[in-house]
Amino acid sequence: MLDHLNGATRIHYIVGDPIAQVKSPSDVTRALVAQGRNALVVPAHVAPAQLRAWVAGVSLAQNVDSIIVTVPHKFACFDLCSSTTEHAAFLRAVNTMRRGPDGGWHGDMGDGPGMLRALQDKGYEPKGKSALLAGAGGAGSAIAHSLALAGVSRLAIHDTDAQRRQALVERLAALGLCPVTHGSADPTGFDLVVNATTAGMQADDPYPIDVTRLQPGTMAACAITAPPVSPFLVAARERGCASVTGGEMFGRVKELIVEFLLGR
Repeated sequence: MLDHLNGATRIHYIVGDPIAQVKSPSDVTRALVAQGRNALVVPAHVAPAQLRAWVAGVSLAQNVDSIIVTVPHKFACFDLCSSTTEHAAFLRAVNTMRRGPDGGWHGDMGDGPGMLRALQDKGYEPKGKSALLAGAGGAGSAIAHSLALAGVSRLAIHDTDAQRRQALVERLAALGLCPVTHGSADPTGFDLVVNATTAGMQADDPYPIDVTRLQPGTMAACAITAPPVSPFLVAARERGCASVTGGEMFGRVKELIVEFLLGR
């Protein structure tokens, strides 16, 4: 895969803290090369305090075309964009930034549509279903917005950060698409339960919700990609739930990232 690299290679970064778990360096590089692009995606481990300075630094390089954004930088990178898509503007978060003609950054947020497509790949349509979402961060906000747009009958949001949860509930409720409420760790009565927190990336992480209350027939979905099947999904499958993994979601998010990077 590295045979194409030369001085004309266009550089695309993915920035996060941590960064070791991400799949974009190889997967997005392959996708761009398959589209005839001389490109390389490079991981960058950058702490929040250094993010603004790092973006300013890489912006000086004229062969850097984009920055893919992961935890915890999706909100902060929104503020570093000179323009965004309408979806990203509503969420005030981005997962991808591409260089504009003027050298500024144009941002998009594909996590929500990516999760929606991954659910549909399993034959699951969220329309008319009740949904519980754990996590009101960048990915969680995007998934919540996409679920509301997809026509869920009600949406409950659970997050340990009460202020962040409140802000997301209020903004989504104001759209008038469906009832949006404060959720809890109890998934009882919900058709769809989504984990958009980082819980499960470390072996000693608690479950994002009370898995003992999951019912057979519930659809369980998770946004984390490492481990490939999160402890939450392992427990959900043991209880008879269908599931969507973070890797399956990422496969669809990757397609959206590549489309955005190619200007489509």
